[in-house]
Amino acid sequence: MKKLLLASVAATAFAGAASADDVKLGILIGFTGPIESLTSHMAAAAELAMAEVNASGKSAHTFTSVRGDSTCVDAAAAQAAGERMVTAEGVKGIIGADCSGVTRAVLQNVARPNGIVMISPSATSPALTADEDDGLFFRTAPSDAREGEIMADILMEKGVKSIALTYSNSDYGKGLAEAIANAYTAKGGVVTINAAHDDGKADYSAEVAALAAAGGDILVVAGYLDQGGKGIIQASLDTGAFSTFGLPGGMVGDSLPAAIGPALDGSYGQVAQSDAPGAAILTEMGKANATPFEATSPYAMESYDAAALIMLAMHAAGSTDPKVYKEKIMDLANAPGEPILPGELGKALELIAAGTDIDYQGASGVELIGPGESAGRYKEFVIKDGKYETVTFR
Repeated sequence: MKKLLLASVAATAFAGAASADDVKLGILIGFTGPIESLTSHMAAAAELAMAEVNASGKSAHTFTSVRGDSTCVDAAAAQAAGERMVTAEGVKGIIGADCSGVTRAVLQNVARPNGIVMISPSATSPALTADEDDGLFFRTAPSDAREGEIMADILMEKGVKSIALTYSNSDYGKGLAEAIANAYTAKGGVVTINAAHDDGKADYSAEVAALAAAGGDILVVAGYLDQGGKGIIQASLDTGAFSTFGLPGGMVGDSLPAAIGPALDGSYGQVAQSDAPGAAILTEMGKANATPFEATSPYAMESYDAAALIMLAMHAAGSTDPKVYKEKIMDLANAPGEPILPGELGKALELIAAGTDIDYQGASGVELIGPGESAGRYKEFVIKDGKYETVTFR
């Protein structure tokens, strides 16, 4: 408990004056845009990991954060924010970006040319698996290829024989919609329509009319909860086109049921989240933090883990050079080794210094596979009384 309290206290001060051994880490996520209701929790979780390391006194460095707004959807804005972090602020690693399209743009146009490690807590497009990354890109959230399989299983178990499917006209939406459609049809389901929608529109009546004409037992909305996805759901309810919605990860957050109201009750879906032992620990740490945050908010746990892995890798490599410490990330995130959970970053630093292997499990049960991406777990939920009620973990 003392360690948790120290981390909470330190979180209020770690944006202060830089010292000679100060190391800056970028947090590049959409503080504005279609997932802005989630990003305060994500940033606070990443900064708590930094504060925890600082409070431990076990690192040769003091870590401070540099926040940048990816907007989630504007690649030019995200690249500009990333460039500022690297060239003006001198960050040695980036937690982010968040949404898949801007993440791919920053990876190719900022991270690779400058040799900067990125660990995204929330970019889930399957396309990122095959993108050239020079060994600099990792993610603590699983690929949407896996989420498509999970959603297809849930739909089939609920006896859903046909779906209408709409997706955000973005890298995230396209990749997720394709994964859902492929997995669902492979199991015998029927996709009546698979149509894009643009974010930021005031009126979605035309899109909903096309979805309604195609029909389906439910409408699956592979969009963003604070913009187009919300608009599609509201227009569907207003016209009576659909009354039940399938909700993938980008549609999960307290702002959605708050905006839609009781009509959203009964809708269901899944979001990347773990029931690993560290999840409950970080939940309590978030509540006790000087600026409280919800660790169960989507991608908050993954944000803490992304920041922790960067700092631990620097310690293991004895270097803040991304080209050097990138080689340690996969080893730290996987067995064998002493399991490390939230609140134990100081312990991890001691073990690494002593030459003892660690298995960083963190809040989300981190296990990195293939080209540095998470194996992942998903929480299945149903909305009841305006709340996301957990059904099970898969």
